Amino acid sequence: GGNSLIATQVAARLGAALDTQVPVRLLFEAATVSVLAARIQEQAGSGGRVALVPQQRPTRTLPSGEVVGAAPLSLAQQRMWFLNRFDQDSAAYNLPMAIRLSGALDVEALRAAVTDLVARHEVLRTMYPETEAGPVQLVLPVGDAVPRLEVRSVAAGDVVPAVAGLASAGFDVTAEVPLRVALFRVHDAVDATTGEAVVDVEPAAGEFVLAMVVHHIAGDGLSVGPLTRDLMIAYAARTAGEAPGWAALPVQYADYSIWQRELLGDEADPESIAAAQLAYWQSALAGVPDQLDLPTDRPRPAVQSFAGGRVEVAIDAETHAGLVRVAQQQGATLFMVVHSALAVLLSRLSGSDDITIGTPVAGRGEQALDDLIGMFVNTLVFRTQLDRGESFTGLLGRQREADIAAFAHADVPFERLVEVLNPARSTARHPLFQVGLTFQNLAASVLELPDLTVSGVDFDAEISQFDLNLLLGDSYDTAGAPNGVAGYLTYATALFDRATVEGFAKRFVGLLREIVAAPETAVGDLEILAPVER
Repeated sequence: GGNSLIATQVAARLGAALDTQVPVRLLFEAATVSVLAARIQEQAGSGGRVALVPQQRPTRTLPSGEVVGAAPLSLAQQRMWFLNRFDQDSAAYNLPMAIRLSGALDVEALRAAVTDLVARHEVLRTMYPETEAGPVQLVLPVGDAVPRLEVRSVAAGDVVPAVAGLASAGFDVTAEVPLRVALFRVHDAVDATTGEAVVDVEPAAGEFVLAMVVHHIAGDGLSVGPLTRDLMIAYAARTAGEAPGWAALPVQYADYSIWQRELLGDEADPESIAAAQLAYWQSALAGVPDQLDLPTDRPRPAVQSFAGGRVEVAIDAETHAGLVRVAQQQGATLFMVVHSALAVLLSRLSGSDDITIGTPVAGRGEQALDDLIGMFVNTLVFRTQLDRGESFTGLLGRQREADIAAFAHADVPFERLVEVLNPARSTARHPLFQVGLTFQNLAASVLELPDLTVSGVDFDAEISQFDLNLLLGDSYDTAGAPNGVAGYLTYATALFDRATVEGFAKRFVGLLREIVAAPETAVGDLEILAPVER
């Protein structure tokens, strides 16, 4: 019962402890502790690991004469940088988050905590100017980089639009730090005479929403945990009149970006990791279709807009337990079962037997990255070639091998893959795949603050990076029993009506129930129509 993130972390930690390289595939091949120990013992002490430690950084001299660090961008950052240069107004790669704070809030302590956070994580005070040698990471002094914490008064019914408005504004990563912060003071009424908000007599008591937006060049989904945790730790310390007492981070993001390039090596070197992984992807994705033609409500526009909607998806506990059972029987993960089922649905909807689905991988195997904010995620392209006479379990067995191989070649960045494969380019669609699948393997966190009740704020940013993007998270009860899978399906509003996507979601949940009931059924015979539709 694990996932790809845990497998990657286990492999990296074993490798560090035993001075060897442990491939992720080994955890699937040796699925018990005893067998894994025996396999690893054969290669312990063989070396070959590139340790992630603080790096010697390149420098550049500012017009003022000050010498500052100028590390290269990481490979994932390079893609974000080029996308930002292409369209600085786009919010497609903004990472928004919002926290509701109810009680006696110390606004000045919160301002100090934001400064502490930016001081702790260099990536939050980094700009990415273009130089003669290309873009570089320019880490600013704390005093020049802390965003101003604006306090705005909003009506209770306007909180979500206010957060969405903050999230929808673009960044220019070459000229500003990729972090934006606002504090919304929530009020319930407006004075009929003056039109002004009616607020409490005591200005610091009441309900607030703290909203933050990080550009993806500086953060990913797993960055939300350390970001909110460190901010709250700093706030608690500042309300007590103290500086936060956290331990120093073992590395900063710039150290990672330099280390990553050393790890992958030169593509021109056939012995390098980069060369080997590119060769794998050139073979695995040879001849993939340029576009998946799903039944849309409107023709595809000439330019992808990223405007999106979302439809909730809920898989009940009984079906969840059945999916886990199918996964265990086939030596697969829950992700692999859901991925295979989604490929079946897309094949049946489109009439194509060659399906590509994109999925993010965390890229955080090294222990030094656990508490670091930064852009580590990469996108993998999973290809499924279906035979409609094959049983679902047969498909799952093949897909298991393909997924493991993909995870084993997850270091070459997606943008480099697109350059090498060179598919037919179009501004109308995402390259190599148009449907995404994300399993949210985010650990639940509980935040406690003095004199405050803390909760999350759910809002729809109305963005879809792909034609369809399925985001799911599985939950379990205290005994570890499956408790259901929930999430949502985002969709490009330029292509689909909401009712159409609701139909897709309903068919997907029904297909999962069909698979649980009879996993040996041929994939072409699995039912996706309701009796009334027939």
